[in-house]
Amino acid sequence: MALPWKVIDRFITQTEGTLELRQRGKRDFIITLGTQVLMNSMAQRSEVALGNFGVKPLANHLAPRVLMGGMGMGITLRAVLDSLAKTAEIVVWELNPKICQWCQGPLSDLTNGAVFDPRVRLEIGDVVHGIHHASQKGGNERFDAIILDLYRGPHSRTDKREDPVYGSRAITRAHRALNPGGTFAVWGEDHDKGFMTRLAKAGFSAEFKRAGKGGYSHAVFLATKKKT
Repeated sequence: MALPWKVIDRFITQTEGTLELRQRGKRDFIITLGTQVLMNSMAQRSEVALGNFGVKPLANHLAPRVLMGGMGMGITLRAVLDSLAKTAEIVVWELNPKICQWCQGPLSDLTNGAVFDPRVRLEIGDVVHGIHHASQKGGNERFDAIILDLYRGPHSRTDKREDPVYGSRAITRAHRALNPGGTFAVWGEDHDKGFMTRLAKAGFSAEFKRAGKGGYSHAVFLATKKKT
């Protein structure tokens, strides 16, 4: 018989309802928004793949800079940290400070304390601001990878031009925020042709990658900025 879920913590967001952290057993957690399960600690294949795909080209980079949007359970962050040099810098933007507290507290053991790694800098706010800043400043403010692990990925109803994360203007800003050869990796529920088209028009070489084999799974949009 499965153990019942226990609510560890909850808070009410300003716009989308109640977020809850629930647990059953030592390492079995879910994060819910209302009746929707956003994240499950026992089903993180696509989050690990997102982190691995996003920084794979940086394996031999001595001091890569990575911008991440969305903390989640810290699974993607752990995958990124495990792939990069000890001199890397990872800036993580998370809208909800409570999510960061969960990753520093009850979820910490899932990731071997990824959030406490000295390479990590937390910013509370919208990752859109971080991308915009890098795109405006350029130079040393640019990143070698941008990884978006948001709980809603691009989809057919995304505003093609004005969506703040997946629209054409936002993609252009992401392109400007990257160093030549940089990667732009985005978690998604499923393939979205429109998003792939917008990536290509912005100057990215883009591909859609499933996380492993065997049945339906979430996936990764992986885009690369030309080196010259």
